[in-house]
Amino acid sequence: METLAVIAGLEALTEPCSVTVYSDSRYVVDAIEKGWAVKWKANGWMRNKRERAVNPDLWDRLLTALDKHRVELKWVRGHAGNTGNTRADRLAVAAANGQNLPRDEAYENPGKEPL
Repeated sequence: METLAVIAGLEALTEPCSVTVYSDSRYVVDAIEKGWAVKWKANGWMRNKRERAVNPDLWDRLLTALDKHRVELKWVRGHAGNTGNTRADRLAVAAANGQNLPRDEAYENPGKEPL
């Protein structure tokens, strides 16, 4: 869910810009800031010789969105009283309980070959 939230935020931008994204997902922040996602893509969406990267469709969308902007990702501790993070959690829960959720094609069609 965190990966898709970053994607949605970046895809909502109408022109290239500089943006700082705050996330309580160390996985998302590290995958981008430490270059893991770029390496996974370069290696055919393999994390190593034995393990496939999870959600390659989302990582590919995120990398494409990142290419359009100058983005800095910063990790914030979740559930620690950070006003912005608390608000984001409330919005995420409300959205998840809503009717018009975006479809995750790769999840819904697990037999389909990933990117």
